[in-house]
Amino acid sequence: MKKIGVMTTGGDCAGLNAAIRAIVCRGIRGYGAEVVGIRYGAEGVYQNPMPLVTFDLTMDGWGETLLKRGGTILGSSTTLDPFRVLMDNGERQDLSDLFIKNINSLGLEALIVMGGDGSLKLLSALKAKGGLNLLAIPKTIDNDLARTDTSLGFSSAVRVATGAVDDIRTTAQSHRRVLVLEVMGRDAGHIALMSGIAGGADLILIPEIPYSWDGICSKIKEIESQKGKDFYATVVVAESVKTQEDGATTPASSKNKGHYGGIGSYIAEQIEIRTGHIARSTALGHLQRGVEADYEDRLLGTLMGSYAVDLVFQKKFGCMVTWTHGQVGHVSIEEAVSCYKGVDTKGCYVQAARAVGISFGDGQGAQAVAPSHGDRKSYS
Repeated sequence: MKKIGVMTTGGDCAGLNAAIRAIVCRGIRGYGAEVVGIRYGAEGVYQNPMPLVTFDLTMDGWGETLLKRGGTILGSSTTLDPFRVLMDNGERQDLSDLFIKNINSLGLEALIVMGGDGSLKLLSALKAKGGLNLLAIPKTIDNDLARTDTSLGFSSAVRVATGAVDDIRTTAQSHRRVLVLEVMGRDAGHIALMSGIAGGADLILIPEIPYSWDGICSKIKEIESQKGKDFYATVVVAESVKTQEDGATTPASSKNKGHYGGIGSYIAEQIEIRTGHIARSTALGHLQRGVEADYEDRLLGTLMGSYAVDLVFQKKFGCMVTWTHGQVGHVSIEEAVSCYKGVDTKGCYVQAARAVGISFGDGQGAQAVAPSHGDRKSYS
């Protein structure tokens, strides 16, 4: 009997359990395979002996409830890098040989890994070093993997952020304030852009479009002139937007500068100082990750998971599953991480936002040009 391994890495998101369910169902029903789950992401692989963190995934208990369940039943970790593992003594050690050895000890036909841009780059390095039969499913709420139109978790994250924009508007209106919503997006502004448009925000701040205080304040004054005493405004900002003073992203804490968080408070404080309007901020944080999967992530997880199993038995290893032009497909992992997908600043979404009066804090209004349909032009 052939064995397939499955592992989730990085931050959790909606759709992971739908993909795991599809891998199990397709592997067992379609190929009579044994499916092995690896707990705790890459941290589980470092354990010795390895079998302590693996378990057989069977058809028992795989009801429809897993389609919508958030998070990952396998557990995950945000520390995939086996070439630089942080040890108890504070030093970093190369455990890549142990990683490869432990995976090989399971006797897998292939290992299917769900991860984002960083995870896929490390998988490519592991494949090159150890010749592992790897397959990847794109999983990132940031939606910054270029060779797929969308990734697991993005749709559900946008749904949560859009609902938050709707909700804070009522408070902004009730108290005649500026309310700032900080959303995730480590290096890309896709969540902020989509939720800001769908929620009807007044301003959207993303890392791809530099803002200025003159641009932000002029938009606030415009809103003030329109609404008078009933003034209120909503601002959506991506966590990776930089400050104006030193051009740096705000760390989530002084101890871990690799995690962003706090730009919303900074923006709100500066708006209050510069305009005189009371401004408050809210950070959604992990609320965007652990939610139930919406229909798109349930469908995407099912399609990608079952297709990944088909690739295993076609012996097409070293690939990432993709969703482009409404079709499931695949590219090599190396190609998948060869370029980055930020927001296309001249694409149809940005142009549509400007057309309906949303400001990006850059002082520009609607552009009298045809939008470039298909952000795919920015992929290369």
